[in-house]
Amino acid sequence: MPLTGRALRLARLSRPGDGRYLFVPLDHSVSDGPIVPAADFPGLVADLAAGGADAVVVHKGRARTIPPSLLADTRLVVHLSASTVVGPDVDAKVLVGDVEECLRLGADAVSVHVNLGSDTEPAQLRDLGTVAGACERWGMPLIAMVYPRGPRVTDPARPELVAHAVSVAADLGVDIVKTVLAAPAARMAEVVQSAPLPVVVAGGGGSAEDLAAFAGAAMTSGCAGLAVGRRVFTSASPQSVVRDLAAIVHGSGPARPSESSPELAGAL
Repeated sequence: MPLTGRALRLARLSRPGDGRYLFVPLDHSVSDGPIVPAADFPGLVADLAAGGADAVVVHKGRARTIPPSLLADTRLVVHLSASTVVGPDVDAKVLVGDVEECLRLGADAVSVHVNLGSDTEPAQLRDLGTVAGACERWGMPLIAMVYPRGPRVTDPARPELVAHAVSVAADLGVDIVKTVLAAPAARMAEVVQSAPLPVVVAGGGGSAEDLAAFAGAAMTSGCAGLAVGRRVFTSASPQSVVRDLAAIVHGSGPARPSESSPELAGAL
């Protein structure tokens, strides 16, 4: 990739520079409500940074509450899509920001959410295309969260559907795609092999006890990383969980579960 602003920002999203990524989404506060008390949010980001998270994903308003010193090594991704659990259609996503204001915030990348199979899929695809064009103009990396999800989707983890989601992201100009882990997990390798861009797997809402096995299966399949939010920030020690996940993602061998990380200790 030639030396451009977009290439430089994209390279910075991987702290060790190995092209692998551990993202921690914290954008749930729009969809579900507060994830921690407001006074505790900077401390949570500090824990994630100390644990080795490559980037945190937040909405634009929340980004303004993060002390810049906490983002010296951990990168900032601003999420541009939103919906809430009390809305008329939880699968509908709308844009609530743009690339230019994310540049003013100092974002290293932006992300957009698309649900394939939702009733508003056409509008979501149009929004993704619009943001991709702006990212191209401004040299901003684009992460797309593309999931098979909606009234016409009966098996969102079906490998063919997951591969389709990845293909949509690639064809619309995305740099990194976040999607679900195919089931069975062994078939995720087929999805990755079909993808001309890095594939990052969403952490999902499974039990904390199977997190290490989940992470290992994703990385063994050839995925470029993980995006784990809820199972990190609801844990007793987010820093320890992130540290152990970072060891799996960045290839320092199977994580040694620390004493303060029972979530991974019970799974290894």
